[in-house]
Order: sequence, then C-alpha cells, then structure tokens
Amino acid sequence: MAGTGLGSPGLDLEKLRMAGAGLALAVLTSGGDAQGMNAAVRAVTRMGIYVGARVFLIYEGYEGLVEGGDNIKQANWLSVSNIIQLGGTIIGSARCKAFTTREGRLQAAYNLVQHGITNLCVIGGDGSLTGANIFRTEWGGLLEELVKEGKITEEVSQTYRHLNIVGLVGSIDNDFCGTDMTIGTDSALHRIMEVIDAITTTAQRKYILSERMKIPSVKPITRSRGSRLNIIIIAEGAIDRNGKPITSSYVKDLVVKRLGFDTRVTVLGHVQRGGTPSAFDRVLSSKMGMEAVMALLEATPDTPACVVSLSGNQSVRLPLMECVQVTKDVQKAMDEKRFDEAIQLRGSFLWAADISFLPPGQSNFSIAILNVGAPAAGMNAAVRSAVRIGICQGHTMYAVNDGFEGLSKGQIREVGWHDVAGWLGRGGSMLGTKRTLPKTCMEKIVENVRKFNIQALLVIGGFEAYEGVLQLVEARGQYDELCIIMCVIPATISNNVPGTDFSVGSDTAVNAAMESCDRIKQSASGTKRRVFIVETMGGYCGYLSTVTGIAVGADAAYVYEEPFTIHDLKANVEHLTDKMKTDIQRGLVLRNEKCHEHYTTEFLYNLYSSEGKGIFDCRINVLGHLQQGGAPTPFDRNYGTKLGVKAVLWMSEKLKEAYRKGRVFANSAESACVIGLKRKTVSFSPVTELKKVTDFEHRLPQEQWWLNLRLMLKMLAHYQISLTEYVSGKMEHVTRRTLSIEKGF
Repeated sequence: MAGTGLGSPGLDLEKLRMAGAGLALAVLTSGGDAQGMNAAVRAVTRMGIYVGARVFLIYEGYEGLVEGGDNIKQANWLSVSNIIQLGGTIIGSARCKAFTTREGRLQAAYNLVQHGITNLCVIGGDGSLTGANIFRTEWGGLLEELVKEGKITEEVSQTYRHLNIVGLVGSIDNDFCGTDMTIGTDSALHRIMEVIDAITTTAQRKYILSERMKIPSVKPITRSRGSRLNIIIIAEGAIDRNGKPITSSYVKDLVVKRLGFDTRVTVLGHVQRGGTPSAFDRVLSSKMGMEAVMALLEATPDTPACVVSLSGNQSVRLPLMECVQVTKDVQKAMDEKRFDEAIQLRGSFLWAADISFLPPGQSNFSIAILNVGAPAAGMNAAVRSAVRIGICQGHTMYAVNDGFEGLSKGQIREVGWHDVAGWLGRGGSMLGTKRTLPKTCMEKIVENVRKFNIQALLVIGGFEAYEGVLQLVEARGQYDELCIIMCVIPATISNNVPGTDFSVGSDTAVNAAMESCDRIKQSASGTKRRVFIVETMGGYCGYLSTVTGIAVGADAAYVYEEPFTIHDLKANVEHLTDKMKTDIQRGLVLRNEKCHEHYTTEFLYNLYSSEGKGIFDCRINVLGHLQQGGAPTPFDRNYGTKLGVKAVLWMSEKLKEAYRKGRVFANSAESACVIGLKRKTVSFSPVTELKKVTDFEHRLPQEQWWLNLRLMLKMLAHYQISLTEYVSGKMEHVTRRTLSIEKGF
C-alpha cells in the first residue's frame, strides 16, 4: 500500500491534516443495514474530527438528506462512543424514492449547502453508491438551479461548487466487484454458521455439510455409513442453468421423492443481518472509514468518485463507477446464462473448496499429517480437507497423533474419507498436539519415516511447526530419509509464523477475546469510573491484543513490538483521567502477555490504581485459554480448508517431480515450504529462506504487516499523534482482466 493515493509519494500528511480545518463532511448509511456500519460511522466521524473537519451525521439515509432539518446533526467525539459493538446502524437507513428524482436531489443539495457540506461519505450497496455518483455529477447544475430559484447566492454557489464523494460498501451479500469483502459479510457468515452448528447437534452423530446443490450426488448409502444428517445450503436467488429458480421447497420435495429422507426447511431470513458485528467487520469498517476521510481530504475536482475497498489485508481506492459497471456486467452475464463469465467477473474468491465431487486419482505416494504446538481453531478443518483431497489424488494418507513426539513413537495410522467426517466445525486438535521439537527425538522420527515409507509430511501448527520442519530440513545431510516433501500450514492464535499474513486460528482467537471484552465493558454500564486491564495471549507477538483492541475500541494496547516506557504509561493514565471527566466513564487497556519483562499485568494494575486514586478504580481480567477454545469462525474454517487443499495439491506436484528410480528424493530448498497468504496471493516460502527473516529468540517474523494498524488504534482512541506515519491507500483500477487473475482467495 505504498504511496499516498492521488498525491505525490512525498505528500506531507501533516499539511493534509491542516487542510482539513474548515472542511465539512457528512456520513450516511443507505439501503439494507449491515453489521459493522456503526464501526464505519465511528471511524469516519473520529477521523474527520481528528483532521480538524466539522463532521455531520445524516439520519435515515437519503431520506434524511432530502428532508434535512434535524436529520442532519453535527457530531462530536462522544457522539459515536460505545457503538462499535452494536449491530445495525445508529443513524438509521431508509430507501428514498424522492432522491431518485431531480427534485429530491435538488432539495438534498440545498440542505448540504446550508451546512457548508461538500464532502459526503456514503455507506451502502451499489444502488446507494450509484445514486451518490449521480448526485455528484449533477452537483454543479443543481447549484445553478438553486441560484436561479433565489435559494442561494452566486457567491455561495462558487464557494461550494464541488462535491466530493467516497463510498464504503455495506452489504451482507458481498456482491460488489472490486473488494474482497464488503462490510457485514463476515458477521452474516457468523450468524449462518451458528445456526448450522446448532442444527448439526440434532443429529447426534456424523453429518455432511454440503455447499453445493447437486441432488444426484446425495445417495442413500450415506445413511448406511452412519451419516444421519445432510445439509444443503441454498442462496435465495439460486437458479439452475436454464434460469429456473431453485427454491427450498423444490429441493425438499425432490429429496423426499427421490431419496425418501425426512427433510426439514429452515429459512434464516433477517437473522443474518442481526447480532453484534464480528471482529473482522469492526476492523474492516474502522480501516475503511479512516481511509474514506483521507480520500476526501486528497480529492480534487478532477478526482473521480471512489470507493474504498479491501485488497488482501490493505485498503485501496477504486473508481466508483468502474466497480459499479463490472457489478452490473455480472448481473447481465447471469441474466444471459453466461455463468462461467459471471464467476470470472466476480473474482477468484468463488474458487470452490468443496472437494466432495472431485474424481479419484491414482498414485503410490504416502503423506503423513500432524499437528504441532498449541491447539488452534481451524486445525481440524485443514486436516479434513488435506485428508480428503489426498484421497482424491490417490495418496495413502496417514494421521499422526501428538505431533513430532507421536511421529517418533509410531503413533501413526492410515485414515480414510469418513475418519475426518464432522471435523470442519470442531475446535481444538482432533489429532492431538504437542510442542516437542524433532531435535529431541530425531533418530526415532527417521526410523518411523522409513518404516511407514512416508514420502511427504504436512505439519499444521504454530511457530514450533515451522521450527520443527526447519530442523528436519537441516538434518537432511545426515539422514536421506528426510529428503521428502514437507509443508507447513500456519495454525496458531498468536499469528507469529513467518511467511504468511494470517495463521489459521487467529481470527477465532480475536473474536473470543473481543466477545470477552464486550462483556467486560458491558459489566461497567452500571458502574462509574472504572478501568479494566485485560491480558491477552500471543507470546511476544502483539497481533492478538492489537486487533482485539481495535475491535473493542480499547484505550491502549501494550505490545512487545512497540517498546514503551514509564513515561508512556503515565501519559496513558493522564489520558484516561481526562476521559473520566466526560460522559464515557470507562476505560479498557489491553496488555499482551509478554509485552514487557517488568511491566507486568499486576504492575499495570498497581500503577493505574495508584495514579487513578480518587478518579477511577481498576480491575484485572486475564483471558487465558478461552482464546484457544471454541468452534472456529467461518474465516478459519474456510481458510483452513483451502490451505489444506492447496498444500496437498502442491505436495502432489512436488512428489511427482522428486520421484526418481522408484523413490522420492527431495533436498532442494523449494521442497520444504510454509504455505501462506500474503495480501491476496497464496505463496510457498522455503523454510530455509524464512530463517533469514525470523527472530527465533522471540519467535517472531522480523517484519509484521499488522503493526501499521497500531496507528489506527491510537487515533480512534483520541491520542494526539502525528499523521506522518499514516499510509494512504493508492488508487487502483478494476477491470475484467484484474478480476480474472488468480490471486488466492
């Protein structure tokens, strides 16, 4: 995300901040509400105030914009306090027929000019954003008309002659081209998974979770194999290749008639829009909201209206109408039954992770799978998909219990398709996992690799998994048996494995910590002036505390990567003392467990209690192992599943390349890798190369992308810090070509 958007790379952001003084910007939410909209409203409001602008909240969407009056209110910092965890939108959303007419837009323009507003942030779907662009295009003509009608003067018209528009896509449907995820999608997936998990418990035995609508593949034999529950998920707009709707009642009748199964229909409806937003949506919305303000500050009369989008883990700006046009092209392709083209236009995220329908392959290769390190949600999903794709490839699949220790003790067994049934939504590690490293039992590991003729090793786990594979690779010179294919799938709540932006399990851990902090904050609703000090896990890596801090609106988050002194602690106490003088008499401070050798959680408690005496009192909460437990989130289920598939497909190719004279022999650096997601690209990084960029003492990558989020946490918590470190999103373009490039998922 290098560069500073539309300006030059050397643009002084502090000067840009000063340019915000005197500006007036407004934010509105439009269309169907989506979880995370409040977090976006909060970020736009606070970032706007931070740069010196006057910020207005427009209530009831475009309807409020047309009606004006009390629907347009200036906001202050506290106007958006304690809303980040709320679903829906506190400023309301309504569909407005009047705004679709020129008369309605004329009245809206008048209302904005009355408040001096020439910068508008619209949070909604493609219809809402298209309406905003029309409004911007007509703006000059609307002001001329207002002058002719005598409602405004020519001087006022010239003062406010340009309208800047920035859009944020808020939609649970994730149906907007150009962004990986729209605000609300992840939260909706959480609601759907919660319902499906609840339904699966009614079977009390194994189940099949089908994401495809393909009746011929559902055979009565599944019952005879012990599967009492089959789930079919249907999108509300599902159609067959002839354009005929596929309804839930149609599918139910078909299953009952063809297969004779007792069948029930559950329509989720608006429950998908409800509930508290997920951590992902809160962070996404906060990031997008801040970037929207920066885009408005940098906008010129020649700048096209843009939409702030997500690309991997970074914010980018895209021309609004380019995105809208491609989105319309998708619908046109669907209407004309050009389904392959529609999928291509929607982007690579539609890559199917459902392996139920892959044809079986043939091979003589064997792959062993083990979990290493602490349990992480999503490990089981990765094992399940790896086993099943391996079987589809024709490999012999072995499961190893208790990590490298189990491998040394021969706790190895062949596994089949149904042995991993029902693992997708299970937390923890079904295989069992330990932290033991190979160097403590190398001879016995080599012996069992030889005994079971293991030709590839898939290690799913945290830093120990990476370090363990590195030890095996470095022992290849001594043991030929270790000249096999190896792959590490990063799975740890700490998110501290080099070679990837995200580890399987970290999303679930952040959500678990966030939910606990939400409850902690709520417990203070009847108590005045209290500061909570919450300790998170993560070792030396501060990812968990930083992202959780953003998601819950924490006042501070102490991490090892950003050294702090007693002077910083004193400044934080003073900040909270000032905060207690406002209506929000509650503070939340997060501390990563190994952020400082001497400034322990107990030390912070004593310091805050002493310095805050007479102003606020303190409480300690150590979240502990609840961050490792629980069912995996939709992200971790999908991420684990896809990494499992990608890893085994990569290993299959490497096995073929390394097979010579009746055996597998692989000793190149590229034969032992960490699979990871870097921005949007799935990559395989040799463990020997990653060694150069690893801090082994503190078990960390030397560079971590999420440190850029620290600035956002502080700015939204009202700390007065420099804008010079802020990295603006650059303007990109969305075309059919860029959408069709395979970039991962």
